Amino acid sequence: MPTIPFRVAIIGAGPAGIYAADLLTKAEHDLELSIDLFERLPSPFGLVRYGVAPDHPRIKGIINALIKVLDRGDIRLFGNVEYGADINLGELTDRYDAVIFSTGCFVDAPLSLPGIDLPGSYGAADFVNWYDAHPDVAQTWPLEAEKVAVLGNGNVALDVARVLAKQADDLHTTEIPDHVYEGLKSSKVTDVHIFGRRGPAQAKFTPLELRELGQVDDVDIIVYPEDYEFDQGSLEAIESSNQVKQVTKTLTDFAMREETGAKRRLHLHFLHAPVAILGEDRVTGLRTERQELDGTGGVNGTGDFHDWDIDAVYRAVGYAGTQLPQLPFDEAKKVITNHEGRVVDAEDQGRAAEADVIPGVYTTGWIKRGPVGLIGHTKGDALETIGHILDDQAAGALTEPLYPEESSIVELLESKGVDFTDWEGYHRLEAAEKALGVAEGRERVKIATREAMLAEARAHLTADANSGS
Repeated sequence: MPTIPFRVAIIGAGPAGIYAADLLTKAEHDLELSIDLFERLPSPFGLVRYGVAPDHPRIKGIINALIKVLDRGDIRLFGNVEYGADINLGELTDRYDAVIFSTGCFVDAPLSLPGIDLPGSYGAADFVNWYDAHPDVAQTWPLEAEKVAVLGNGNVALDVARVLAKQADDLHTTEIPDHVYEGLKSSKVTDVHIFGRRGPAQAKFTPLELRELGQVDDVDIIVYPEDYEFDQGSLEAIESSNQVKQVTKTLTDFAMREETGAKRRLHLHFLHAPVAILGEDRVTGLRTERQELDGTGGVNGTGDFHDWDIDAVYRAVGYAGTQLPQLPFDEAKKVITNHEGRVVDAEDQGRAAEADVIPGVYTTGWIKRGPVGLIGHTKGDALETIGHILDDQAAGALTEPLYPEESSIVELLESKGVDFTDWEGYHRLEAAEKALGVAEGRERVKIATREAMLAEARAHLTADANSGS
């Protein structure tokens, strides 16, 4: 009688999910494993595909490492399968010994400001989804604003500002499809303002991203000497962190530049906290309050307000997790409630250590710990979660699935009429995108609609049907 493998389902095929699958196969255990990855989009890779700016192929190179993991053939991919719509928790626990949720954070964190809902006020994640050709967003984006404000002092703010300031022709060598290129080409932007609440030494930019900002053609970087304040906490941060030292040096270098008369200008503002978005029928301005450093690197308001002539506002203050059906969720922290990766029956993450564990259900990545840290940090999350899975299996704390056969999930999805894709389907999609790129002298061009992605991923089925095989 054949041995029934230890079955693991991973919901979310971004870096966190793929790292978890890879590390599980490499962990020390005597288990025969069967791992299935589920992804709601036709393509895997999450925010690496749909959250990284198109002019950053260096970061997208992470995809090559993830491809190598899935190319081994010991991990199955089920694309275009949405948890909560196509499959539910009970159906998963009936078929798997352990279920790991790694759905990440892909919507904008909320920002409570008067006027935040005015037309012309946007979430950065929505804009990123548009220029990254996410299949579930519209192919148009309003770019009639001349003066734009970007709220935030992290890399997403830099990406948004750089894409807005850059000439469309300079992005046409990347993988952006025609609708993104034409949209950016029609942009009327002349000035992009990045506003940070704290000082230069507290900015969350990475040094390379910031240096790249200063290399954009036909864009003047403008800084304001009065924003360059450094208290004792700032000086200590500069001395103790090479990253902070590099960021502040680059910002200081920007201060010594002279304007060249470029077509577009990118303004960097520090110690300005947004307090209101102005306008009645649409955005007409931004009000900020001047801040002062408190000696520790923190800030306090001064009561000095300034109104800026702004036509559109993009908030880039971070991502947030979204609640999944049948799972506990901490609304304040925007994470699945868990203790070290074990999902627990509680709504408050602060009480997770005291709550009852939900057997066989786990989480990893941003939806476990919140949207902080770089992509590589998800490996530490995965190791902790996998350690608990193996401990729980060894302790007999997991319930055996009712339908442990590998075919059972395929039969379920087919019975529901779910049009799922597989790993070979991704390679067909990838080949189609590269073929579009070759035709235009580019490496690849993204296919932007779900229907077209599915058509390419499942092209062999159409060919088989047409040939009568």
